[in-house]
Amino acid sequence: MAKVLEGLAFLAVDPTVHRMCQVIGAMVSGLVVVGMLCTSDVKGRRNWLPDCKLNSCKRNWEVFSLTYGVFWITCFAIIIGGELYESFDREHYMIVCGGLATPLLLQPILLPSITGESDVPLFERYSLKANLWIFIFGFIGNYWYTHYFYNVLEAHYSMPSWDLNGVPIPMYLATHFYFCFYHVLSNLALRKAYSTFSPGAMRRLFVISLVLIMSYATAFMESLTISGFPCYGFKDRDLAYTLGSAFYGIYFIVSFPMFLRLDESPPKKWDLFTVAVEALASGMAVLMLLDIVRVYMGIDLNIRLNRPCKLNAAFTCKPFNFKTC
Repeated sequence: MAKVLEGLAFLAVDPTVHRMCQVIGAMVSGLVVVGMLCTSDVKGRRNWLPDCKLNSCKRNWEVFSLTYGVFWITCFAIIIGGELYESFDREHYMIVCGGLATPLLLQPILLPSITGESDVPLFERYSLKANLWIFIFGFIGNYWYTHYFYNVLEAHYSMPSWDLNGVPIPMYLATHFYFCFYHVLSNLALRKAYSTFSPGAMRRLFVISLVLIMSYATAFMESLTISGFPCYGFKDRDLAYTLGSAFYGIYFIVSFPMFLRLDESPPKKWDLFTVAVEALASGMAVLMLLDIVRVYMGIDLNIRLNRPCKLNAAFTCKPFNFKTC
């Protein structure tokens, strides 16, 4: 706990963090101005959540994901704050991340009543489709995008873990519950915007601005909160907060508006094939954008099957120093 408090104290006086907060604050102020210029939709419902009658299954899943988000965030706060990770080995990371991802992944199959889908055929359940979309997109992100962070930002994972394509397998699992939470929050905000303002150029500008701000802020907040975990780091943390947040935000610039479309306009519903194609298309769009940035920066892309700590024990984080990860 002492280390965490020291880290928080450092962040409180870190000029880069202050600068980032000022940038995001300025962006939010600009968004408010654009919102004031939009025309209110007199007939708009101004909904955060889907309609409880027309789209109850999606509404129930979003409420469930938000509620579950409080649980896993609390678990992570205890693990980081109590420095429990210092006693973790490969099995512990798999148990924690796999254990936290499992309720979301299995809920559509084992507990459909939570989302009111007991009478809905399995392959037509919104909860299953949402999980499939997030899982595919998150898998692509870990399998491919992580290597862009390795190359562009010189990021590294150094905890003991089994890997897939040079990325710790627990990260694939953790991404699922992280992204479920993020994308429900973005759904709420975008739905509120669409149901509050009348269609037109100003609403379009507001929504685009909202997506950009949410993407950048989400990426920055994750970078900031994970800074208390010593087994994930960057060569230049200031660069990670600034450029890294913009780089990571590219994920969400694409995924936030794309995920909202999933079964958003009843009675039109997507089948699982369409869900998979949409997620794969979103993943490819992000990959192209990341690669364009990499090429613009003149950085070669080197994909390694082994993390540095797999080959050199000196790179493994505390307290596993001098043991290959």
